[in-house]
Amino acid sequence: MTDNPPLWKATVTLPKELAADVAAALELSPPTPQAVLIVDELFQDSATVEALYSAAPDVEFLSRLTGHAITAAPLPDQDWIKLSQEGLPPVRAGRFFVHGAHDAGQVPPGVIAMRIEAGLAFGTGHHETTALCLAALSELAKRRTFKRVLDLGCGTGLLAIGAAKLWRKQVIASDIDPVAVGVTRENARANGAAPFVRAVTADGLTHTAIRRRAPFDLIVANILASPLTQLAPAIVRSLTKGGMLVLSGLLANQENLVVSFYAPHGLILRARRRDGPWSALVLEKPLPSP
Repeated sequence: MTDNPPLWKATVTLPKELAADVAAALELSPPTPQAVLIVDELFQDSATVEALYSAAPDVEFLSRLTGHAITAAPLPDQDWIKLSQEGLPPVRAGRFFVHGAHDAGQVPPGVIAMRIEAGLAFGTGHHETTALCLAALSELAKRRTFKRVLDLGCGTGLLAIGAAKLWRKQVIASDIDPVAVGVTRENARANGAAPFVRAVTADGLTHTAIRRRAPFDLIVANILASPLTQLAPAIVRSLTKGGMLVLSGLLANQENLVVSFYAPHGLILRARRRDGPWSALVLEKPLPSP
Protein backbone atom coordinates (compact mmCIF):
# COMPACT_ATOMS: atom_id res chain seq x y z
CA MET A 1 0.00 0.00 0.00
CA THR A 2 1.06 3.60 -0.57
CA ASP A 3 0.04 7.00 0.79
CA ASN A 4 -1.26 8.09 -2.63
CA PRO A 5 -5.00 8.79 -3.09
CA PRO A 6 -6.95 6.16 -5.06
CA LEU A 7 -6.90 6.68 -8.80
CA TRP A 8 -9.33 6.03 -11.62
CA LYS A 9 -8.29 4.99 -15.12
CA ALA A 10 -10.28 6.08 -18.16
CA THR A 11 -9.68 3.88 -21.19
CA VAL A 12 -10.53 3.99 -24.88
CA THR A 13 -9.32 1.76 -27.73
CA LEU A 14 -9.39 3.28 -31.20
CA PRO A 15 -7.49 3.37 -34.52
CA LYS A 16 -3.83 4.07 -33.89
CA GLU A 17 -3.77 7.21 -36.05
CA LEU A 18 -6.38 8.85 -33.78
CA ALA A 19 -4.69 8.04 -30.48
CA ALA A 20 -2.44 11.11 -30.23
CA ASP A 21 -5.30 13.56 -30.79
CA VAL A 22 -7.57 11.84 -28.27
CA ALA A 23 -4.76 11.71 -25.72
CA ALA A 24 -4.12 15.42 -26.20
CA ALA A 25 -7.80 16.23 -25.81
CA LEU A 26 -7.95 14.32 -22.53
CA GLU A 27 -4.74 15.89 -21.28
CA LEU A 28 -6.00 19.43 -21.84
CA SER A 29 -9.61 19.00 -20.75
CA PRO A 30 -10.83 19.61 -17.20
CA PRO A 31 -10.51 17.97 -14.81
CA THR A 32 -6.82 17.63 -15.65
CA PRO A 33 -5.70 13.99 -15.57
CA GLN A 34 -2.62 13.10 -13.58
CA ALA A 35 -1.12 11.23 -16.55
CA VAL A 36 -2.10 10.20 -20.07
CA LEU A 37 -0.58 7.19 -21.79
CA ILE A 38 -0.83 5.65 -25.26
CA VAL A 39 -0.40 1.87 -25.32
CA ASP A 40 0.09 0.31 -28.73
CA GLU A 41 1.66 -2.70 -30.37
CA LEU A 42 3.90 -2.42 -33.40
CA PHE A 43 1.88 -4.70 -35.69
CA GLN A 44 -1.63 -3.74 -34.59
CA ASP A 45 -3.87 -1.09 -36.16
CA SER A 46 -5.40 -0.01 -32.86
CA ALA A 47 -4.06 1.70 -29.75
CA THR A 48 -5.37 2.22 -26.23
CA VAL A 49 -5.39 5.64 -24.58
CA GLU A 50 -5.35 5.60 -20.79
CA ALA A 51 -5.88 8.64 -18.54
CA LEU A 52 -5.42 8.59 -14.76
CA TYR A 53 -7.66 10.72 -12.52
CA SER A 54 -7.79 11.39 -8.79
CA ALA A 55 -11.59 10.92 -8.82
CA ALA A 56 -14.08 9.13 -11.03
CA PRO A 57 -14.17 11.02 -14.36
CA ASP A 58 -17.35 11.94 -16.20
CA VAL A 59 -17.14 9.31 -18.94
CA GLU A 60 -20.22 10.64 -20.73
CA PHE A 61 -18.60 14.07 -21.05
CA LEU A 62 -15.25 12.59 -22.13
CA SER A 63 -16.98 10.36 -24.67
CA ARG A 64 -18.83 13.35 -26.18
CA LEU A 65 -15.62 15.38 -26.16
CA THR A 66 -13.54 12.81 -28.00
CA GLY A 67 -16.26 11.19 -30.10
CA HIS A 68 -15.29 7.76 -28.77
CA ALA A 69 -16.78 5.55 -26.05
CA ILE A 70 -14.65 5.87 -22.92
CA THR A 71 -14.88 3.61 -19.89
CA ALA A 72 -13.44 4.14 -16.40
CA ALA A 73 -12.60 1.94 -13.43
CA PRO A 74 -10.75 2.38 -10.11
CA LEU A 75 -7.15 1.21 -9.90
CA PRO A 76 -5.36 -0.77 -7.19
CA ASP A 77 -3.34 1.32 -4.72
CA GLN A 78 -0.01 1.83 -6.53
CA ASP A 79 2.14 4.82 -7.46
CA TRP A 80 0.83 4.96 -11.03
CA ILE A 81 2.10 8.50 -11.62
CA LYS A 82 5.68 7.45 -10.91
CA LEU A 83 5.31 4.35 -13.05
CA SER A 84 3.86 6.30 -15.98
CA GLN A 85 6.50 9.02 -15.86
CA GLU A 86 9.34 6.53 -15.80
CA GLY A 87 8.37 5.65 -19.36
CA LEU A 88 8.49 9.23 -20.66
CA PRO A 89 11.52 10.14 -22.78
CA PRO A 90 13.31 13.48 -22.38
CA VAL A 91 12.19 16.39 -24.57
CA ARG A 92 14.42 18.76 -26.55
CA ALA A 93 12.79 22.11 -27.43
CA GLY A 94 14.97 24.99 -28.58
CA ARG A 95 17.74 25.43 -26.00
CA PHE A 96 15.83 23.40 -23.43
CA PHE A 97 16.23 19.76 -22.39
CA VAL A 98 13.35 18.60 -20.19
CA HIS A 99 13.76 15.33 -18.31
CA GLY A 100 12.60 13.34 -15.32
CA ALA A 101 14.75 11.92 -12.55
CA HIS A 102 15.19 8.67 -14.50
CA ASP A 103 16.90 10.57 -17.37
CA ALA A 104 19.22 12.78 -15.29
CA GLY A 105 22.27 11.04 -16.72
CA GLN A 106 21.30 11.76 -20.33
CA VAL A 107 21.55 15.57 -20.25
CA PRO A 108 23.70 16.66 -23.23
CA PRO A 109 26.17 19.56 -22.99
CA GLY A 110 25.19 23.09 -23.96
CA VAL A 111 21.49 22.91 -23.08
CA ILE A 112 19.27 24.46 -20.43
CA ALA A 113 18.28 21.39 -18.46
CA MET A 114 15.06 21.25 -16.48
CA ARG A 115 14.00 18.32 -14.33
CA ILE A 116 10.22 18.23 -14.13
CA GLU A 117 8.13 15.70 -12.23
CA ALA A 118 4.52 16.52 -13.04
CA GLY A 119 2.79 14.84 -10.13
CA LEU A 120 -0.72 16.33 -10.12
CA ALA A 121 -0.19 19.14 -12.65
CA PHE A 122 -0.05 19.51 -16.44
CA GLY A 123 3.19 20.26 -18.22
CA THR A 124 6.12 17.85 -18.39
CA GLY A 125 7.15 19.19 -21.80
CA HIS A 126 5.86 16.10 -23.56
CA HIS A 127 2.69 17.72 -24.82
CA GLU A 128 3.20 19.51 -28.11
CA THR A 129 1.88 22.84 -26.81
CA THR A 130 4.42 22.96 -23.96
CA ALA A 131 7.30 22.13 -26.28
CA LEU A 132 6.08 24.74 -28.77
CA CYS A 133 6.09 27.40 -26.04
CA LEU A 134 9.60 26.42 -24.92
CA ALA A 135 10.82 26.69 -28.50
CA ALA A 136 9.16 30.12 -28.82
CA LEU A 137 10.84 31.33 -25.61
CA SER A 138 14.18 30.06 -26.86
CA GLU A 139 13.74 31.96 -30.12
CA LEU A 140 12.67 35.18 -28.36
CA ALA A 141 15.76 34.99 -26.15
CA LYS A 142 17.97 35.34 -29.24
CA ARG A 143 16.61 38.84 -29.86
CA ARG A 144 15.94 40.46 -26.49
CA THR A 145 15.80 40.24 -22.70
CA PHE A 146 12.56 40.31 -20.77
CA LYS A 147 12.44 41.77 -17.27
CA ARG A 148 8.78 41.22 -16.33
CA VAL A 149 7.35 37.83 -17.23
CA LEU A 150 4.00 36.19 -16.47
CA ASP A 151 3.28 32.49 -16.96
CA LEU A 152 -0.52 32.40 -16.96
CA GLY A 153 -1.85 28.91 -16.23
CA CYS A 154 1.54 27.60 -15.15
CA GLY A 155 0.73 23.91 -14.51
CA THR A 156 4.04 22.39 -13.38
CA GLY A 157 5.80 25.76 -13.77
CA LEU A 158 7.92 24.50 -16.65
CA LEU A 159 7.56 27.65 -18.76
CA ALA A 160 8.09 29.96 -15.78
CA ILE A 161 11.25 28.07 -14.84
CA GLY A 162 12.43 28.19 -18.45
CA ALA A 163 11.93 31.96 -18.57
CA ALA A 164 13.73 32.38 -15.24
CA LYS A 165 16.70 30.39 -16.52
CA LEU A 166 16.83 32.38 -19.75
CA TRP A 167 16.68 35.87 -18.27
CA ARG A 168 17.39 35.52 -14.51
CA LYS A 169 14.50 37.88 -13.74
CA GLN A 170 11.50 37.34 -11.49
CA VAL A 171 8.65 35.49 -13.14
CA ILE A 172 5.09 35.40 -11.84
CA ALA A 173 3.57 31.93 -12.30
CA SER A 174 -0.18 31.70 -11.75
CA ASP A 175 -2.71 28.91 -11.93
CA ILE A 176 -6.33 28.50 -10.88
CA ASP A 177 -5.40 25.11 -9.33
CA PRO A 178 -3.62 25.39 -5.95
CA VAL A 179 -2.14 21.92 -6.45
CA ALA A 180 -0.43 23.14 -9.63
CA VAL A 181 0.92 26.15 -7.74
CA GLY A 182 2.43 23.83 -5.14
CA VAL A 183 3.98 21.68 -7.86
CA THR A 184 5.41 24.81 -9.50
CA ARG A 185 7.07 25.86 -6.26
CA GLU A 186 8.57 22.40 -5.78
CA ASN A 187 9.86 22.28 -9.35
CA ALA A 188 11.32 25.80 -9.07
CA ARG A 189 13.26 24.74 -5.97
CA ALA A 190 14.43 21.52 -7.62
CA ASN A 191 15.73 23.47 -10.62
CA GLY A 192 17.47 26.24 -8.68
CA ALA A 193 14.93 28.82 -9.87
CA ALA A 194 13.04 29.44 -6.62
CA PRO A 195 14.48 32.97 -6.13
CA PHE A 196 13.10 33.97 -9.54
CA VAL A 197 9.69 32.24 -9.60
CA ARG A 198 6.75 33.48 -7.53
CA ALA A 199 3.81 31.10 -7.84
CA VAL A 200 0.31 32.27 -6.91
CA THR A 201 -3.17 30.78 -7.05
CA ALA A 202 -5.21 33.07 -9.28
CA ASP A 203 -8.22 33.02 -11.56
CA GLY A 204 -7.35 35.31 -14.46
CA LEU A 205 -5.20 38.39 -13.92
CA THR A 206 -6.79 39.99 -10.87
CA HIS A 207 -4.42 38.68 -8.20
CA THR A 208 -2.57 41.40 -6.29
CA ALA A 209 0.83 39.95 -7.19
CA ILE A 210 -0.05 40.09 -10.88
CA ARG A 211 -1.49 43.61 -10.77
CA ARG A 212 1.49 44.96 -8.83
CA ARG A 213 3.99 43.47 -11.27
CA ALA A 214 2.08 44.48 -14.42
CA PRO A 215 2.52 45.55 -17.10
CA PHE A 216 4.60 42.61 -18.30
CA ASP A 217 6.91 42.69 -21.29
CA LEU A 218 6.30 38.96 -21.84
CA ILE A 219 3.20 36.90 -21.09
CA VAL A 220 3.01 33.18 -21.80
CA ALA A 221 -0.40 31.51 -21.65
CA ASN A 222 -0.53 27.81 -22.48
CA ILE A 223 -4.17 27.18 -21.63
CA LEU A 224 -7.07 26.60 -24.06
CA ALA A 225 -8.63 28.57 -26.89
CA SER A 226 -11.77 29.44 -24.91
CA PRO A 227 -10.04 31.10 -21.93
CA LEU A 228 -7.53 32.71 -24.29
CA THR A 229 -10.40 34.49 -26.02
CA GLN A 230 -12.25 35.32 -22.79
CA LEU A 231 -9.14 36.74 -21.14
CA ALA A 232 -7.96 38.70 -24.19
CA PRO A 233 -8.87 42.20 -22.89
CA ALA A 234 -7.26 41.56 -19.49
CA ILE A 235 -4.15 40.02 -21.06
CA VAL A 236 -3.72 42.94 -23.42
CA ARG A 237 -4.10 45.44 -20.56
CA SER A 238 -1.43 43.58 -18.61
CA LEU A 239 1.04 43.65 -21.52
CA THR A 240 3.32 46.65 -21.90
CA LYS A 241 3.70 48.44 -25.22
CA GLY A 242 6.39 46.63 -27.14
CA GLY A 243 5.65 43.48 -25.13
CA MET A 244 5.43 39.96 -26.51
CA LEU A 245 2.69 37.39 -26.02
CA VAL A 246 2.98 33.61 -26.48
CA LEU A 247 -0.36 31.79 -26.67
CA SER A 248 -0.87 28.04 -26.88
CA GLY A 249 -3.13 25.22 -25.83
CA LEU A 250 -4.99 25.74 -29.11
CA LEU A 251 -5.46 23.72 -32.25
CA ALA A 252 -4.21 24.95 -35.60
CA ASN A 253 -7.79 25.40 -36.78
CA GLN A 254 -8.40 27.75 -33.83
CA GLU A 255 -5.58 30.16 -34.70
CA ASN A 256 -7.71 32.66 -36.60
CA LEU A 257 -10.36 32.63 -33.87
CA VAL A 258 -7.83 33.42 -31.14
CA VAL A 259 -6.03 36.08 -33.19
CA SER A 260 -9.37 37.75 -33.91
CA PHE A 261 -9.74 38.55 -30.20
CA TYR A 262 -6.30 40.20 -30.00
CA ALA A 263 -5.98 42.00 -33.33
CA PRO A 264 -8.68 44.61 -32.47
CA HIS A 265 -6.50 45.62 -29.52
CA GLY A 266 -3.62 46.34 -31.87
CA LEU A 267 -1.62 43.17 -31.37
CA ILE A 268 0.27 41.87 -34.38
CA LEU A 269 0.88 38.19 -35.12
CA ARG A 270 4.64 37.80 -35.47
CA ALA A 271 5.04 34.02 -35.67
CA ARG A 272 3.22 30.76 -35.39
CA ARG A 273 4.57 27.33 -34.53
CA ARG A 274 2.80 24.05 -35.21
CA ASP A 275 3.28 20.45 -34.20
CA GLY A 276 0.66 18.05 -35.48
CA PRO A 277 -2.78 19.57 -34.78
CA TRP A 278 -1.42 21.94 -32.11
CA SER A 279 -0.29 25.52 -32.45
CA ALA A 280 1.51 28.31 -30.58
CA LEU A 281 1.16 31.97 -31.55
CA VAL A 282 3.63 34.77 -30.91
CA LEU A 283 2.10 38.26 -30.93
CA GLU A 284 3.48 41.72 -30.25
CA LYS A 285 1.87 44.82 -28.77
CA PRO A 286 3.60 47.45 -30.90
CA LEU A 287 5.13 50.66 -29.61
CA PRO A 288 3.29 53.89 -30.52
CA SER A 289 4.25 55.40 -33.84
CA PRO A 290 6.74 58.27 -33.44
